[in-house]
Amino acid sequence: MVKEVFFFTEMGYTAYSQEVAASYGYTSLMLPNENFVPEKAKQLYDMYFEEHQQAVDVGFDGVMINEHHNNPLSMMASINVIGGMLAKALPKGKVVFLGNVLPIHENPLRVAEELAIVDVISGGRIISGFVRGVGQETLATNINPVHNRERFEEAHDLIIKAWTTPGPFRWEGRHYNLRVVNPWVLPMQKPHPPVWIPGVSSPETIEFAAQHKYPYIALAPPLELAKGIYDVYHKAALETGYEDGPEHRGYAVRAFVADSDEAAYEEGKKFYWQLGTSFGVAPRHWQAPPGHMSRTAAASPQEAARDAARAVTTGGIRYDEAHATYQIITGSPDTVIRKLKDIVDVVDPASLVIWGREGPMSHDSASRCIDLLGQEVVPAIKEYQANGTR
Repeated sequence: MVKEVFFFTEMGYTAYSQEVAASYGYTSLMLPNENFVPEKAKQLYDMYFEEHQQAVDVGFDGVMINEHHNNPLSMMASINVIGGMLAKALPKGKVVFLGNVLPIHENPLRVAEELAIVDVISGGRIISGFVRGVGQETLATNINPVHNRERFEEAHDLIIKAWTTPGPFRWEGRHYNLRVVNPWVLPMQKPHPPVWIPGVSSPETIEFAAQHKYPYIALAPPLELAKGIYDVYHKAALETGYEDGPEHRGYAVRAFVADSDEAAYEEGKKFYWQLGTSFGVAPRHWQAPPGHMSRTAAASPQEAARDAARAVTTGGIRYDEAHATYQIITGSPDTVIRKLKDIVDVVDPASLVIWGREGPMSHDSASRCIDLLGQEVVPAIKEYQANGTR
């Protein structure tokens, strides 16, 4: 049964020219930042923050944020800066950091300190997600992609120890060495803020989450793959010595609600705003540089499906296929409730993230969507009991 529902948007910078991007052939990593206009960005930030406030006001349990680099897809280049601002601006609701890109940090202790500050300022309202990041984050920060997973796991271990073990102590690892670990500001939540692990394809990441009893948040995969994702989690949980439940499962889905199915369908196309794709155009070796992904992950059905999802366009059947596979759902409140119930029947997640606005949607359009979600969709989904076999 869904216990909590969170609102999410990438906070994209939509003011650049699609024609200019088309002339380069990509929309991320190497698109020249001369196309960024600070005055336009301020207007967008103000709008996004207003919509986050609205989401909490109308019934969402909080908001989710993330981090990307060198990409107009997202203006959240520092998740902890954005999270700190939201924690102070929102008097209620949780702030879900999904998540800090651990491998790109040369000093993970700084991440532990920043999250602890935000947890204290918020009164213990944060959820701390940790991610490996896509290949472009590694290239944007000059980190060897071969070491991505090693750095992720070591940084995670250091952060958790810094939160839970009295200092000072010394840390000597393969990638990080600190003479003194003694952060003064510690989290309000004990033993530490809840940790979530999001992902889309890597079996190793799913297993890592299960081994630590962290919820795994599936990021808008084709619905037919969801059972396989959580079968991997279930197997790893049993091997670790416990039976997993809904509290270990989360799901993020693109969803747009309007007053009619037809209006929502048309507006939903704006999720695929970067030259017709949901994450933008980039060469494969930017998205997954050599060594960033294991052979097991590269050969997984989840990764094949993610590759297919990148090619979704707004121009016809591919957009319809995205609807058919539940990578996006649109419609009136009744239609979206019905489709979300289909997802709940398959996944039975305790936590649901609704990716509810994207791209060049107008504020009025997004605001109406948020109202309909909070007032009609969220209450209905929380009342629904899964009718599945998980």
